[in-house]
Amino acid sequence: MSEADESDANFTHARLLEALENQLAANEPPAAQATLNKLTLVGYSREDSLDLMVQVLAHGIGVMLDENKPFDLPAYEQALRNLPELPDALE
Repeated sequence: MSEADESDANFTHARLLEALENQLAANEPPAAQATLNKLTLVGYSREDSLDLMVQVLAHGIGVMLDENKPFDLPAYEQALRNLPELPDALE
């Protein structure tokens, strides 16, 4: 990975993490906080839990862009609930 690609990836991850932290602060969707609680309860660190959740958010955004459809909130919430199992496309 080039330095520019790594910089872009870090920027993207930071923005997704910021969006996720905003979801947690607003408790919207409620599945975000419930998922963080579940993952930390079963032994994941907060950082690792957030990284998994960011992957799910990125996947949901990717599907939205690929299919040119609105963000599928129910699918996102279900994917969060399924963690630590990642959506098939991410494995």
